[in-house]
Amino acid sequence: MATNKERARFYGFLLASAVALATPASAALFGDSELARQTQALRQRVEALDARLAKLEAAMQQNSKLLDMQQEVERLKTEVARLRGQAEVQVHQLDTLTKRQSDLYADLDQRVGELAKAAAGAAGPGGAAEGAAPDAVPESRAYEAALGQFRQAKYEDAIASFKGFLKTYPASTLAANAQYWIGYAYYALKDYKAALAQQQKLVAAYPASPKVPDALLNMATSQIALDDMAGARKTLEEIVAKHPGTNAAALAERRLAVLK
Repeated sequence: MATNKERARFYGFLLASAVALATPASAALFGDSELARQTQALRQRVEALDARLAKLEAAMQQNSKLLDMQQEVERLKTEVARLRGQAEVQVHQLDTLTKRQSDLYADLDQRVGELAKAAAGAAGPGGAAEGAAPDAVPESRAYEAALGQFRQAKYEDAIASFKGFLKTYPASTLAANAQYWIGYAYYALKDYKAALAQQQKLVAAYPASPKVPDALLNMATSQIALDDMAGARKTLEEIVAKHPGTNAAALAERRLAVLK
């Protein structure tokens, strides 16, 4: 590629040639028409070289832009890798909190089942209370069996057992809890769409249940796993607004801080 010095040297050569051709001796030798022809030829060569130099300079500028773009792409790749690592750490923290919450609620539910069994046994002989006791015992045992499967990470078995429980005891005081664990078992199986649908079913069927905040929290976690960040924020904000003071609301506030 011609440098500025080479370009100036070439223009000097052209000027000297034009001067030489313009002398009377040259005019006599070549004639006016020959001189005009050669001058035109030189002008065309100059114009051609100018055009080539312009293309080369444009190419150099384009290459410079491409280099800048490549450097920007590399910078963005580094930033994406950093953010991905940060996101993985935060997801791990959320999973840890969710696991702790799951263990806590499983313990509470087991105690509820034991209390229900004790209450059935304490109903004593005679009348309706005596008749209610045998009915309550199999109900409590069925629920405890399903919950035990969940705690042993037998999630598919737990889903089947809890669904059977709901079919057999649709009016049970533990029905909302059973529905919650169905949704949570799907989440544990990483079937986030099914988990979301099952928890939505709980919220719709048992709006007054104490399990609603927990179901909403599991919904938000599933939405995050499905990369529905807008939906997750909306669900978490609903927990904070409608269920203040609950453990689910405290966790929702933490997750909202992470998502911002």
